[in-house]
Amino acid sequence: MEESKSIDNLKLAVPSVSVRYASNGSSTRANEFGMRPMQERAFEKRGEQYLLIKSPPASGKSRALMFIALDKLANQGVKQAIIVVPERSIGSSFHDEALSKHGFWADWHVEPKWNLCDAPGNDNGGKVNALGAFLESRDKVLVCTHATFRFAVDRFGLEAFDERLIAVDEFHHVSANPDNKLGIHLGGFMSRDRVHIVAMTGSYFRGDAEAVLAPQDEGKFESVTYTYYEQLNGYQYLKQLDIGYFFYSDSYADDILKVLNPAEKTIIHIPNVNSRESTKDKIKEVEHIIEELGAWQGTDPATGFQLVKTPEGRILRIADLVDDDSAKRDRVSAALKDSSQKNNRDHVDIIIALGMAKEGFDWIWCEHALTVGYRSSLTEIVQIIGRATRDAPGKIRARFSNLIAEPAAADDIVTEAVNDTLKAIAASLLMEQVLAPRFEFKPKNPQNGPSPGFDYGEGGFDPSKCNVGFNEDSGKFQIEIKGLATPKSEEATRICQEDLNEVIAAFVQDRTTIERGLFDEEMVPEELTQVRMGKIIKDKFPQLDAEDQEAVRQHAVAALSLTQKAKEVAA
Repeated sequence: MEESKSIDNLKLAVPSVSVRYASNGSSTRANEFGMRPMQERAFEKRGEQYLLIKSPPASGKSRALMFIALDKLANQGVKQAIIVVPERSIGSSFHDEALSKHGFWADWHVEPKWNLCDAPGNDNGGKVNALGAFLESRDKVLVCTHATFRFAVDRFGLEAFDERLIAVDEFHHVSANPDNKLGIHLGGFMSRDRVHIVAMTGSYFRGDAEAVLAPQDEGKFESVTYTYYEQLNGYQYLKQLDIGYFFYSDSYADDILKVLNPAEKTIIHIPNVNSRESTKDKIKEVEHIIEELGAWQGTDPATGFQLVKTPEGRILRIADLVDDDSAKRDRVSAALKDSSQKNNRDHVDIIIALGMAKEGFDWIWCEHALTVGYRSSLTEIVQIIGRATRDAPGKIRARFSNLIAEPAAADDIVTEAVNDTLKAIAASLLMEQVLAPRFEFKPKNPQNGPSPGFDYGEGGFDPSKCNVGFNEDSGKFQIEIKGLATPKSEEATRICQEDLNEVIAAFVQDRTTIERGLFDEEMVPEELTQVRMGKIIKDKFPQLDAEDQEAVRQHAVAALSLTQKAKEVAA
């Protein structure tokens, strides 16, 4: 990892991240059943009643679910599968797939009338009636939105879903908060214990630091974790991911070309109209960006894309998803989803969006995700970065840039500006952690021996010293540490192996942590890592005893410190 440089006179806002990967092709290779490594790992746990799949965008979670659901329907006594997605556009991820073509024993099929994401109308009313009709039918698979599912559970009750699989995509939308209806329903299903649940997410932590599930429910899930490092290290083409946060002053559209390279395939997310970065006129903002890029040449009649001629004479094809005219916007959106153009790099050059083109949006050619204005949710940032981390021929580098309005001393909302900057620092720290290899820490013990699959460097494993091993297949480092506390319970062991990033996410979202960390010269101040981290772990895992809480704290601090030290050495 290395420090990113500022661009022209834009000021670097916070520490930025640059990560290079080996591109060994392993994460895109399929086995004899057509499963990529993440899907194979998930399928091995197909017999679990409650399964949580934590895996980055573009790693193939949708198809992993298809394999698991087909097995549950055929071999595990499950009557029907209900796939629940946060928004209608993501329903297209569950259209028919000829899985048998690649070696699996069945194909994935959803009767068109049961993909309620493709149906017109709102999430209540007719769609809830349709879900009720599906429950009475002999058909096997239905796809609907989180909202439709919530309304249906309210109307039909928990028992109507007995002996069925409920698969929740983008699971981070769920919360243990009593106001979160989907979270309440899932808690009810688990208390009743008559359904199977598969939960999938690219970012298990929520952006608002709420717990996703109550601890007693979370403990019932078997986890399958596939890390960003495994995903990106195993790509065929993409070798580098850069993340940068930059301040601008005055109008962002004036400065945008200092960060935006028109030669790169780019998604621009303009600020929410309620944010301080917004001019409060989103249409004019889009026009301003287009004017900065070149001379408008008209609209492509087939797609609705804006055609813009750059000063160098190149014609850019720009998709405007901000337009208030729903007919125009729907036409552009349909052109972007055209499956016949999926592998056409020249179909579109730049997408300008506000609330769209985030989670579940698949454009493999995207090289740059450029977001204006701080997004309040760390989860949203992970999702936006995920738009640029697809592997595609000729795509060697991808980047995420966040333009944040510079706090001015005279600014009457300077507090909000400082808050945004603190949150950006939290996001940067968290992304460093998410993109790093996984660490497995072991207490140094004379009885320790080498673990299969790990390379311990020249001379191999040495019982007399603290060893560091690396497993290239899993992207995991094994590190021996003298005096490290060992987790005693199964739950604490699982947290140390699988969930350290969730602990670190809570730590970096803690305001005291960031404020104290900024002004303390120690790399990770001791008081923060002992007192604040200790409190966060007690609050997050109250079911663990004091010894296990301390073991989790030590493992989390080791992971955070190692990543920061590696960055310092590489700078």
